[in-house]
Amino acid sequence: MRLYLLLLSTLVFCTSIQGQESSQTWNLTPKGSSLMVHGGTGLIQTPTSRMLADGDLRVSYTDNDQYRFWSATLQLFPWLQSTVRYTDVRTRLYSPYPSFSGDQTLKDKGIDVKFRISEESYYLPELSMGFRDFGGTGFFESEFIGISKRVGDFDFHLNMGWGYLGTTGNTSNPFCNLKDSFCDRPGGFTGLGGKIDYQRFFKGPASIFGGIEYQTPWAPLRLKLEYEGNNYVNDRAGSLEQDRRWNIGAAYSWNDFDFSLNFQRGNTIGFGINYNFNLHSARQIKIDTPPRELLPEKQNTFSMAQIDRTRLTQDLYYQAGFAVSTSHLSETDVTLYGRQLNYRNEDEAIERVGRIMAFELPDTVKTYRIVNTVGAVPLIETVIDADKFKKQARYQTLDPNIKSTYQRTGLSTATIDRYAPTNASGFFTGIEAFWVQTFGNPEAFYLYQAGVLVNGGYSFDGKTSFLGTIKVNLFENYDKFNFTTDKAPSSLPRVRTNVREYVSNRDVTMQNLMLHWNDRIAPDLYAQVYGGYLETMYGGIGAELLYRPVDSNLAFGFDINYVKQRSYENEVKFFDYKVLTGHANIYWQPTFLKDTLVTIKAGQYLAKDKGVTFDFAKRFDSGIIVGAYASITNVSAEEYGEGSFTKGFYLTIPFDLFSLKPSKGSGKIPWVPISRDGGQALNRPIELYGVTNQRSPFAR
Repeated sequence: MRLYLLLLSTLVFCTSIQGQESSQTWNLTPKGSSLMVHGGTGLIQTPTSRMLADGDLRVSYTDNDQYRFWSATLQLFPWLQSTVRYTDVRTRLYSPYPSFSGDQTLKDKGIDVKFRISEESYYLPELSMGFRDFGGTGFFESEFIGISKRVGDFDFHLNMGWGYLGTTGNTSNPFCNLKDSFCDRPGGFTGLGGKIDYQRFFKGPASIFGGIEYQTPWAPLRLKLEYEGNNYVNDRAGSLEQDRRWNIGAAYSWNDFDFSLNFQRGNTIGFGINYNFNLHSARQIKIDTPPRELLPEKQNTFSMAQIDRTRLTQDLYYQAGFAVSTSHLSETDVTLYGRQLNYRNEDEAIERVGRIMAFELPDTVKTYRIVNTVGAVPLIETVIDADKFKKQARYQTLDPNIKSTYQRTGLSTATIDRYAPTNASGFFTGIEAFWVQTFGNPEAFYLYQAGVLVNGGYSFDGKTSFLGTIKVNLFENYDKFNFTTDKAPSSLPRVRTNVREYVSNRDVTMQNLMLHWNDRIAPDLYAQVYGGYLETMYGGIGAELLYRPVDSNLAFGFDINYVKQRSYENEVKFFDYKVLTGHANIYWQPTFLKDTLVTIKAGQYLAKDKGVTFDFAKRFDSGIIVGAYASITNVSAEEYGEGSFTKGFYLTIPFDLFSLKPSKGSGKIPWVPISRDGGQALNRPIELYGVTNQRSPFAR
């Protein structure tokens, strides 16, 4: 309690001094935040209220005698920070059975979140609330509420914690005074791990902890001092000796790296390194031609008959990334139909196309129309006022704004009637890389498989096609698998847990081979029908409808599929298991959360269980998307098995970030902590929401 009064009086004293001095004397400008051992902004073993810059991602490794921590901390929003972490308990084995896990040490995953309740002001501290390791087996499960206040080069932190952070019980739990149920903290965990044990939040012993971080005159170096609220008596690595509750440390920054060194519990030395970058500002230098320049004095007095159509088409392709499939030209109105191949940014793509049209077309043309298509299916029409566009593009206004000269609209009847695509049939091919990875396996902590996906097919009319994908493994360590189908008891059909049989000891496999049709069947309504080998483990037939108005933040649809499980012994044959699966789907881009997509899918899954999948995705300015999902079904935690329910994370990275030339497309890196048979959906190779992305863009 004396420590609490000391820190609080120090904080009040410093704040009162601040009120008497000028802002030039007391610098309140944040100088960034460093990470603690477990990942997440903090001191050494304890978190603080501080946040990172919006979009910051820090990948960290820390080490001491008992633990290794691998973590990734992401500032998802200015007010929300999340950390995913793997813990290596160096003092314990993964299992007591060498035939199962060899001499691998115990591994555990954890997730932390922290919410900023109020931001620091001149007089008031920053206030945040956090939840550590709140799902799963809860190695370090705890909750805390804390404040932080910066005074010059000193950053003061004061917190109250429960759970792992509060085991010393150096203060009374204020919630215990309100209700007796908060006086004791339940032990164990619900289900078979993986669930959020909210019934333990803010219960049991509580502790006051905190510390000071000092920015030295030498800019790269920071010093830290903290007082802990944990006694380490019931630690996962065993009862750890704690000579004192004061820890000291230092953090040194070099370019995008931070290096840390600390002395914990009066007897343990630890160190760490983390790499820092920002998902908003991630960029790749481009070697590209500048947009077409329009000279103020240039007048296009030639007639439509004098247009060099070949040059126009080539310039649109090479300088604007727009592949024209067909066009309609009149004296006052020109419509181009085609695909944007290079530019992810919609405004940049339109400006480049518009500048070339303004340069190559006569001044009699008053309206430019750009119709983006996928295959032979038109999606979106952009209408440009030619005269206004040229005025803005020639910088003849005080505040040029090219975006104000055009608007995105639905497809007009005239635009549809004039659309007569040429060369819509023919063969097509493609190749892309893949990387599949799993963490925390008994055979090895990290297993991977990498190679290429070779795809191709034949399009009959731009809407109907026969297509397939071959998977070629180039390097992997999946040969370390000691078993294929797990031995865990389950009352559910083995719809996913035998996936190792499908991916191991096979260098070349047929991912899919199918007949596919899609089209726009009504205004704002799109449909597809498909049949064949649909994914690695299932084949059958299916259909999907999607209603997606232009630039609407809502889209609705449903899919239905009748599938049979493919054989892993002979990939052209099937097992006897079959199921009718499908979902009603809602896609929502909420206006109050910038650049986010919430997807809700309700229906029947592969194991014939019924429920809902919630998916939350956040897109950053660079085009990188970070997402998380969870499926809650009528299968109990006991029936589901370890993990209690299906959940996972993913990272989508645009290829444009690795290319010197502008390009479209992206790669998806998933992370599924534990995959069981409940809540498992069919991996449909084509989904209409992705195909129709240009209608109301999310992924860019």
